[in-house]
Amino acid sequence: MAGSQETSDVHDLRSALARLREHPGHLLETDHPVDPIAELAGVYKRVGAGGTVERPTRTGPAMIFNNVEGFEDARVLVGLMADRDRVGLLLEASPRELTQRMARAVKDAISPVEVGPAKALCQQVVHRADDPGFDLRKLLPAPTNTEQDAGPYFCLGLVLSSDPEGKKGTDVTIHRLCVQNKDELTIFFAPGRHIDAFRKIAEGQGKPLAVSVNMGLDPAIHIGACFEAPTTPYGYDELAIAGGLRGRPVELVDCVTQPEKSIAAAEVVIEGEILPDVRAAEDQNTHTGHAMPEFPGYNGPANPALPVLKVTAVTTRTDPILQTLVGPGEEHVSLAGIPTEASIYNACEAAMPGFVTEVFAHRSGGGKFLAIMKVRKTNAFDDGRVRQAALVAFGVYSELKNVIMVDEDVDVFDTDDVLWAMQTRMQGNRDVIAIPGVSGHVLDPSQTPGYDPTLPAKGTTSKTIYDATAPYHLRDEFERAHFHEVDPHPYAPDLFPEPDGGQGGGPDGDGDGRTDSGRDSSQTRVKRSHHD
Repeated sequence: MAGSQETSDVHDLRSALARLREHPGHLLETDHPVDPIAELAGVYKRVGAGGTVERPTRTGPAMIFNNVEGFEDARVLVGLMADRDRVGLLLEASPRELTQRMARAVKDAISPVEVGPAKALCQQVVHRADDPGFDLRKLLPAPTNTEQDAGPYFCLGLVLSSDPEGKKGTDVTIHRLCVQNKDELTIFFAPGRHIDAFRKIAEGQGKPLAVSVNMGLDPAIHIGACFEAPTTPYGYDELAIAGGLRGRPVELVDCVTQPEKSIAAAEVVIEGEILPDVRAAEDQNTHTGHAMPEFPGYNGPANPALPVLKVTAVTTRTDPILQTLVGPGEEHVSLAGIPTEASIYNACEAAMPGFVTEVFAHRSGGGKFLAIMKVRKTNAFDDGRVRQAALVAFGVYSELKNVIMVDEDVDVFDTDDVLWAMQTRMQGNRDVIAIPGVSGHVLDPSQTPGYDPTLPAKGTTSKTIYDATAPYHLRDEFERAHFHEVDPHPYAPDLFPEPDGGQGGGPDGDGDGRTDSGRDSSQTRVKRSHHD
């Protein structure tokens, strides 16, 4: 696989941070002491988490905490990707073109390469689990998001492992990892995850599964890893998509204590093995009954029996930066949503070229549950293709729950505009289509037989198409009122400091120079959202 785009100069976390420092309003560093237990996440919830986090919140800068209590010289980064504008800066695309940028990366994928110890930045410092006094809990400041969490979590740990039978190559996925003691983590696998399939094969052989947990990475790796089947089928190495995004391959190096690879430029790597036939309660140390806040905005229940990852080493760069996220925040929307958009866009383009022009995985669904799709109708037959495109979306992304279809004159990134289309171009009895009893996501609390007895099991749902497009034969009756186009700069120079040719708005495309959650994207300035 070979890429065709230019090589990006963002190739690790530190080069990503260097780019943000060139753009005011996107990175905030603080030396104020912060407790990793609940306080760190509580600070970022107010500063920049956004997404489905409990209000008040806002979309704001990424933050580096330089003074983490109990961890001398430790640094924690949160929110690197918690803003679509910021992701655009890092991936060199406008915010509304990230869908197409990701879609091209799938086609331009570049496979990872192996490098020698000389390039193993992630192994500048090595802590072996058999060293005297080794204690994971003292080495790395894993945050506890709330007082109800089962324990400290690594929330952006990219787990890398390989098929024990050597048939299906290597896979990477992000999983929640709870620190249980000095050298053990529990790992949660949502149904259908490929590394869990590797684990089951190894367990069937009575063997542990070697893994590396990679943290502190450039955004192309994290976002590329969040594609799912069928875009990335079983055996597909998602690191190739990251290579396509960056225009250069991801470099891998042999682990120090495990027969596996790690990402050479990672800030922190945990090496270990998932033990066969060993399970532990996620909240065994706290008994809170809760795991941590998940992307739908609720505290996930603690799992009573999860696989155990035995740590054999921790390797780091010199002066490492531990990277994390606030679970229900906008960062999850970027991680899950942009790959979702690209997968749907590519599938619809293959099935009906030129018909679906934009896709937005909305923040209210954490980037997973709700997609807004814009279509271009040219004849009456296209009225039926609207719903066909929605079915394609459901087929491409199994965790998708609701799809809203809109016309070309609606901005998919502007929630008010989408809701306007639903109020004036939709009748519930004919334009809302429910598909019952379909596989969804186990973290949605409404997807349970207790909520709806007709559902056969947890994680099944009724999926819904909202057709908010005007019937083609009535298109003239649904034409929006048109206003005279002017350059607003002479009249409101503070709001429009640069003449914009009469188009109005910033790169978010809302026409008001800001995203839904409050960033003034035309000036890369953080504003207080209405939630504050």
